[in-house]
Amino acid sequence: MAVNWTREQKQVIEGREKSLLVSAAAGSGKTALPESMLFMTGGTDRFGKVTDGNTTCDYDAEEIKRNISISLAVAPVKYKNVKINVLDTPGNFDFAGEVLSGIRAAECAVLVCGAKDGLSVGAERAWKMLGNKPRMIFINRTDEENSDYNACFDALKGKFGTAVAPIVAPIIDGSKKVTGIVDLLHNKAYEVKGGKAAECAIPADIADEVEALRAELMEAAAGADEELMEKFFETMELSAEEIAKGLKLGVRDGSVAPVLCGSAISGLGVDMLMQTVLDLVPVATDMPAEAAQDDDGNAVEVAHDENGATAAIVFKTVSDQYGKFSLVKVVRGKITGDMSLYDTTTGNTEKLGRLYTLKGKKNEEVKEICCGDIGAIAKMDRVKTGDTLCDPKSIVKLAGMPYAEPCYSRAIAPKTRGQEEKLGTGLNRLNEEDPTFTVVNNAETHQMVVSGAGDIQIDVLVSKLKTRFGVDAELDTPRVPYREKIRKTVQKQGRHKKQTGGSGQFGDVWVRFEPNEESEEMVFAEEVFGGSVPKNFFPAVEKGLREAVIHGPLAGYPVVNLKCVLYDGSYHPVDSSEIAFKTAANLAYKAAMPEASPVLLEPVCELKVTVPDQYMGDILGDLNKRRGRVMGMTPTGDGEQIIEAECPEAELMSYAIDLRSMTQSRGSFTMHFVRYEQCSADAQEKAVAAAKAMQEAE
Repeated sequence: MAVNWTREQKQVIEGREKSLLVSAAAGSGKTALPESMLFMTGGTDRFGKVTDGNTTCDYDAEEIKRNISISLAVAPVKYKNVKINVLDTPGNFDFAGEVLSGIRAAECAVLVCGAKDGLSVGAERAWKMLGNKPRMIFINRTDEENSDYNACFDALKGKFGTAVAPIVAPIIDGSKKVTGIVDLLHNKAYEVKGGKAAECAIPADIADEVEALRAELMEAAAGADEELMEKFFETMELSAEEIAKGLKLGVRDGSVAPVLCGSAISGLGVDMLMQTVLDLVPVATDMPAEAAQDDDGNAVEVAHDENGATAAIVFKTVSDQYGKFSLVKVVRGKITGDMSLYDTTTGNTEKLGRLYTLKGKKNEEVKEICCGDIGAIAKMDRVKTGDTLCDPKSIVKLAGMPYAEPCYSRAIAPKTRGQEEKLGTGLNRLNEEDPTFTVVNNAETHQMVVSGAGDIQIDVLVSKLKTRFGVDAELDTPRVPYREKIRKTVQKQGRHKKQTGGSGQFGDVWVRFEPNEESEEMVFAEEVFGGSVPKNFFPAVEKGLREAVIHGPLAGYPVVNLKCVLYDGSYHPVDSSEIAFKTAANLAYKAAMPEASPVLLEPVCELKVTVPDQYMGDILGDLNKRRGRVMGMTPTGDGEQIIEAECPEAELMSYAIDLRSMTQSRGSFTMHFVRYEQCSADAQEKAVAAAKAMQEAE
């Protein structure tokens, strides 16, 4: 159903838009929350369910098949003449980039926790990702069997401290199920009757607890404003409006995280959540100015001014069979369809076209997107996620999204030969939607390598390639780009003599092959005396050697740190030619290399692993098994350690998956190549055997 608001309604809400990020671990009922908000406000005519595959926000075929959120989705909710842009984000860690995109566009986040599961790893990571962004917590599924609101709240309080402030008091029956809630801000109680939340009297048995919680709430609100603090100390009482004022200040600066509870399925607490958004979440124009850069790279601030020069950030791109939409958050000014805006990333001036409001996969055309609002621009082929679109007369570059570097790689190839180009085109199109993965054509290993956050993200890409682009792809472990070098100096003759009818071929060289640690690339030199090899054949000898070192004697990997010195030889005045001397140089190389004590070199990576203290022993032991060397450890100050280590790349192919398993998904890492080192004997034996097996298979 389209968002059919009247012109009068649009005028009322213009400038009062609020963007709310919904984030949580999978299975907490996160997607049901925006679905409930839409249904309760008339935004949809039926309540969609994830299990039925008919929710507004999980509309992609992969999301329906897997019953998980994969992409950020927008669901605008109109509540009491305020437009709340609800951004539903995935809970799976492989799609954390979508959460970062949502954080960039939202004024506030709602962390959804399941009352049965307590404090999840997803909630911990989302809290950390939010930084200083305003946030609230919604304890969901409180009306289900085995739910325990108090245990969940205690876990939140223990982890996040005094910032966690309950603005509800649950009404709990004997089985620990929440049957109603007390709104501490407005001192009203609600219970579920006939599947709907209705106002009721505050139960007498929790009246004292409610008063104590209200006093704590007043104290938290008073702490955010000196004027309120003075009044609270004088009267020990604050009105609902005064409490809201103080809490709003605390929410804005991140010192207060209101906690609500209820059930997205039954609707309990959902109305209160939306009212809390109205009461406590600041509109964009009340938010602090954003840090940016001007056209010269100087630091500037961009205030949220609805009358200022236009500046907007592209926080998400949607590309499907119907076209491409660039989702934008307007930070300053407004966007209209007849504008031409400057893209600070590409330097292009883009003529805008049609503007839309998205609701899941549906859209409604609009005339403008005002300051603080979220909308979509169609057919912006040159614009990518993270770009800033601004007034050409007032150029500013807004901060983009700090996506994590891809840490899990797989080689990808089409199952059917001849579809390589189609595969590349499909991956490029998918990369427009999801810039968190990379694709590299490795000319050395002759593989296309796709890198992302984890195995589920890569698996989803493969599924989309098949359903959207008709390419059936297969995955494999990426080949390690080994190198070879020699440790001894050897000199050998290369003699090429061939006589057929007519003119023959003759080339004869003596070449000294020696280690050279000063240069990875092959160095060629000549020490020929007396013209035994004419100078005009020197380039042919060098060319023959450069072509030869591409394939080493052990496993066919390139040879590095090698110096080749041509010092003697002979020639024939008629039969000698460039091709003959090139062939002779190749023969000398093949004869010398096996006798020059060749060894295999492997790429070594620098690791920075961030893990909670309790997993340190497991991580250090695992790195030792991977032939890693720990270089140092640094505490972060919040119960985590950063382990700096060096480890062979060959041992890290599955590290992203293994680290999650060892740390219950609490660990993270970055990895960068630093240098090549000589392999151990066991590692060299395995690598050589694998290379020979691959060569035989080909």
